Amino acid sequence: MKYKTFDHMNCSLAQTLNVIGDRWTLLILRDAFFGVRRFSQFAKNLEIAKNILTARLNFLVEEGVMKRQESSETTHLEYVLTDAGRALQPILLSMTHWGDVHRPHPDGDRIVFVDRETGKPIRKMSVMSQDGKPLGFRDVKGTLGPGMK
Repeated sequence: MKYKTFDHMNCSLAQTLNVIGDRWTLLILRDAFFGVRRFSQFAKNLEIAKNILTARLNFLVEEGVMKRQESSETTHLEYVLTDAGRALQPILLSMTHWGDVHRPHPDGDRIVFVDRETGKPIRKMSVMSQDGKPLGFRDVKGTLGPGMK
C-alpha cells in the first residue's frame, strides 16, 4: 500500500511523519531500542509479514534512521540505530508514557524505564522551559521560524 507523503508541506511534524508515521515503523524502532538487530528477531517479535518488514527496514535505512552492518558474531547483517534514530528515543518514550496514562493496563505500567546508572525510574516525558520549569498545554505557543519564509 502506497501512503500519501507530506513532502509538499513545510511543517516539521509532517516531515517527521513521512519517516516514522507508520505503526510498524514505530514498533520496529521500539524493538531496536530494546536491542533487536536481526531481521529474524524483528519478524519473530512483531509477527509482521516479511515483505512489510523488508520495506520498512529498507526505508529506515534510506532515511538514515538505521544502518545495516555486518554482525560481529555471525555472518548476518544487523540493523542498528544511527544518531538520527537514537534521537527518536524521547518521542517513543513520550508515546509510551501517554499510553500508560490514556490506555493503561489494569495492573499498572507495562514497562518502567529506569536510569541504567542508578536503577531509578526516569521522569515521565514532559515539556519544560529552558530553565527546567514544567510547562502546561497553555504555556506553549508556536511562532514562525526562519524556515517559514
